[in-house]
Amino acid sequence: MFVLDTNVISETFKPRPDPGVAVWMDSSLANRSYVTAMTKAELLVGLANMPDGKRKAALHSVIRAFFTTWLRMPVLAFGDREAEIYADIVPHRRSLGHPVSEFDAQIAAIARSRGFAIVTRNIVDFADCGVEIVNPWETA
Repeated sequence: MFVLDTNVISETFKPRPDPGVAVWMDSSLANRSYVTAMTKAELLVGLANMPDGKRKAALHSVIRAFFTTWLRMPVLAFGDREAEIYADIVPHRRSLGHPVSEFDAQIAAIARSRGFAIVTRNIVDFADCGVEIVNPWETA
C-alpha cells in the first residue's frame, strides 16, 4: 500500500504531467494508494490562496473530483499511534541535522504506522523517517 504525497497529486493536475507520474497513477498501484488529511489540507489551502478566477474554479473542480471520484480509499487521519511515531521521527531527524516539517513528519508517521510506502518526488523530506520511498519521476 502507498501514501501519496502532495506533489504527486499536484502533478496529475497539470496539463502535461510527468510521464513517470502519469504511468504510475494509471497503474494498478494507484488503486492501493491513500492520501493523508495533511495532504488534503495542503491542496485545499493552496487552492484557497489562489486569486479568484477561471484557473481557481477549474482547479477546485479537479481537486473535488479527485477526492470524490478517483480516490477509492479513505483519507488517513493522524491519531494516537501516529503521534507516538511522530515523536520518534522529529527528534531523530533533528539529531541527524535534517529537521523535518510538521506536515512531512505527520505524513511519515501515518505511513509508518501502517507499513505503507510514501510516493513522492521529495526523497530528502522523508529520508530517515523509517518508511519506504517511491519516486515515480524516476521510473519513466
